[in-house]
Amino acid sequence: MKKIAKIGVLTALCVGTLGGIGRGFNKEEYKAYAFETPVFSANTGLESLNIRAKSAYLMDFSTQTEMYAMNETKRLPIASMCKIMTLLLCFEAIDSGNLRLDEEIQISERSASMGGSQVFLEAGAKYPVTELIKSIVVCSANDSCVALAERIAGNEALFVDKMNEKARELGANDTLYSNCTGLPKDPQYSCAKDVAIILKSLLKHEKYYEYGSVWMDTFQHPKGRHTEITNTNKLIRFYDGCDGGKTGFTNEAGFCLGATAKRGEMRVISVVIGEENSSNRFEDVKTMFDYAFANYTLAPIVAKDAPIVERVTVQGGKEKTVEAVPERTAYAFTKRGEKADVSVEYCLHKVKAPIEKGAKVGEMVVYQKGVERERIPLLCANTVEKATVFDRLKDVANNWNARK
Repeated sequence: MKKIAKIGVLTALCVGTLGGIGRGFNKEEYKAYAFETPVFSANTGLESLNIRAKSAYLMDFSTQTEMYAMNETKRLPIASMCKIMTLLLCFEAIDSGNLRLDEEIQISERSASMGGSQVFLEAGAKYPVTELIKSIVVCSANDSCVALAERIAGNEALFVDKMNEKARELGANDTLYSNCTGLPKDPQYSCAKDVAIILKSLLKHEKYYEYGSVWMDTFQHPKGRHTEITNTNKLIRFYDGCDGGKTGFTNEAGFCLGATAKRGEMRVISVVIGEENSSNRFEDVKTMFDYAFANYTLAPIVAKDAPIVERVTVQGGKEKTVEAVPERTAYAFTKRGEKADVSVEYCLHKVKAPIEKGAKVGEMVVYQKGVERERIPLLCANTVEKATVFDRLKDVANNWNARK
């Protein structure tokens, strides 16, 4: 059963501003990371962005619409942005029950001996999973990456197999991992577009934001020692709406950053690879954020949990029909000043009782300018029990009375 609805979307102008400076930061730190805010109009050309990276990509989170791309599929080393995939697999392990946030992991000699960015884990000591994840998100701890990889897969090599398998599953076909940290090891590469796609998958995990927005914290060790950690993504402190992301740097990769920012309902993802210095990566990502929020808008067209007009027929149930609701909100993403040409098609399944609340009963297909953009599952709004013999007799009696 299909029903097509034409939906008009009214867009409104939303202006964002750069957030102020908090306590504890000196003038030099501010100069390094708080940049002049460019003013963009709806007619701003992409060439005026002047992105200095080897590769860059900007997309909307909800619809995965591309707003800016430069060498976006060029295969390049991405340094610690590899950890975006490491974190994604950690959160998926938690969702599946294979890993618990309150679980304590005993640290191996190998994980404790990792170089580069680290929190100096003690071999043989036990640390809670939640703290290890936080140290990866905040300060890019290589030792914590290996500790979690060994716990989830048995050893790092097997974990890397899972990383590459997940990349293929996500359609990140220009990505190959050789380790879980991003430390130099050939062959290992990705591209700006793939990093954005993988970061989007990570950002679907709400728990991530509890770590991603941490600016400074203290990492506790079992014997009373502690390590002060500071977020390597400076934009979470100096850009209004930025609440997550991952930096990367090696001599081979240059300075890299994949980050996200949200204002109102609109969340965007920006990636740069191969910047010449750290300031450039933050400034270029910020420039792309500013461009996105100034030139595009996101408006809901069908809300999550809002019943659609058409009801689902239930065979053999106490109720003959049941309401269907979208699993998530559908949005129209458009350039400011452009009409959102959006339509929705409802494809409902034939279902039999009993059926539980939340069971999939169809799909909502969203089209923009006549092109399919996404499919959103339609879920059963209420549980429908199987009809009893008494229910069937009652139906017969009601039908008989209706004919009189």
